Amino acid sequence: MSELSWKDAIIAVLGKSPEPMHYQDITEQILSGGLKTTAGATPAATVNAQIAASIKYDGNSSPFMRVAKGVFTLRQATTPKTKPIVEDDSNDEVVRAFGMYWQRDLVVWRRQPSLFGRQQAGAKSVDFGDQRGVYILYDHHSVVYVGRATDRPLAQRLYEHTLDRLSGRWNRFSWFGLRGVADNGKLVHDHAAPSLDAIVTALEALLIETLEPPQNRRRGDDFGAVEYIQDVDPELKEQELQRTLRNIEVKLREAQK
Repeated sequence: MSELSWKDAIIAVLGKSPEPMHYQDITEQILSGGLKTTAGATPAATVNAQIAASIKYDGNSSPFMRVAKGVFTLRQATTPKTKPIVEDDSNDEVVRAFGMYWQRDLVVWRRQPSLFGRQQAGAKSVDFGDQRGVYILYDHHSVVYVGRATDRPLAQRLYEHTLDRLSGRWNRFSWFGLRGVADNGKLVHDHAAPSLDAIVTALEALLIETLEPPQNRRRGDDFGAVEYIQDVDPELKEQELQRTLRNIEVKLREAQK
């Protein structure tokens, strides 16, 4: 069976859903369902772009309809009460990518470290070391420090905190980045000026993410940034593999005695 195109995979997922879906949830179901095996570095952005392009260029013949920011349904599945939203606001974001509660010990700390993450399982890993934005240091889940990475990249700022007075006081970190990710896995350096509404939305979302107030919906209304889950640094994976091979070799030698 040949692999579905992105468009056909999106239609297949939406066709099984009784409700409109956010493009990130559509992406997750495409990958977890095995509808696509080659996802690139930004599968969620690809899904959003596929739907947005179809709506923009195909008009009423597009199978998709936008019903809220980042939320879509199939056109034939809509009712007269569903009002489409036709504006393209996908680029009006302050925070483009973020990671929550990443582990300090999954990073190889050096002067210019790498910070690896991916959108979903099956997506290409991305190095966020050169990201710019704000970050939070935690002792487990307790906030101990909030900082910014502007003149120096995120990874360098975090590395400095492995050497300064905070060195022994944190084991996790979260970050909120201004740079998005291209499908080739590289960070995008250009950023259009956001609207006032986008700035307020980002501020609200940052507070909700970090404070986790029980009466708020997670991430705030219309927060469109993509969350990345942490990847173990490949160097650490190689070190673990070498340790495993050495242990096997030792056990084989002992068994031969």
